Amino acid sequence: MSNPWNNRPPRGPGNPPDRRRPPRAPDERAPRNEAPREERPAGASRSELRLYGLNAVHAVFARRPEAIRKVYLIESRIPALKPLLAWCVKQRVGYRVVEEGDLDRLAASTHHEGVVADVLKVEPAPMGDWLRTLPEGKPVAALWLDGVGNPHNFGAILRSAAHFGVAGILLPRDSTLAISGAAARVAEGGAEQVPLVRMGQTDNAAAQLRNAGFSLAATVVRGGDDLFAAQLPQRLVYVMGAEGEGMDARLADACDARLSIPGSGAVESLNVAAATAVFLAQWKQRL
Repeated sequence: MSNPWNNRPPRGPGNPPDRRRPPRAPDERAPRNEAPREERPAGASRSELRLYGLNAVHAVFARRPEAIRKVYLIESRIPALKPLLAWCVKQRVGYRVVEEGDLDRLAASTHHEGVVADVLKVEPAPMGDWLRTLPEGKPVAALWLDGVGNPHNFGAILRSAAHFGVAGILLPRDSTLAISGAAARVAEGGAEQVPLVRMGQTDNAAAQLRNAGFSLAATVVRGGDDLFAAQLPQRLVYVMGAEGEGMDARLADACDARLSIPGSGAVESLNVAAATAVFLAQWKQRL
């Protein structure tokens, strides 16, 4: 099996190209991702998020019921939400039975599955605080999202991260990526399972991670080591690039390895959410 971690491939014309953003100029500020700002429907506080979808609402109730501020549901959902409604009565949290069209407007979506809830947001944890929560001597994987912005892709990534037991989603200092109603619905409860972590400057964040025993793997479309042949370390951070542009070239070069998913060549690549699931499955399988 190949082991890229102590033998990064040389950069040069002999290497196949991979889809990466060109390096930023030294004086260029890191661009802000083009992720849409978290939706805040009329009537919702800046400290609140409007969630929709049965599993998303169930997950909040299971992990942090005290965050629930208001619930809206259609009549046919009452049996499925009886424990939540009983809790609302006991805690004097308001809930309303409404028509489906009302939920369409409240969620700004028809994919609400009969329930909408206003809940308190959870802010990302600082990197140092998150590192102190990690278990000693056990395998740990994390995802560094470099430019991922599409809320549906983000939701799918959260779902895969929860399924495979990822310890955290690492967000660059200037990233605007946040949990939204759409992301939480696609995550099917995963948004409540995986903590978000706010990093500092890129170099400092990478140093902190390495000091904590992590290796960093840039995930590239072409030119990386074969994921299925590589020896994966127990503490691993996959760096996932933006949906269209890939990751910043300097960040990819600063990683300990570059990994690619081999395929048939019939399509250019997997999208970032599908690729994330494959990378995580291979890490889990190698434990």
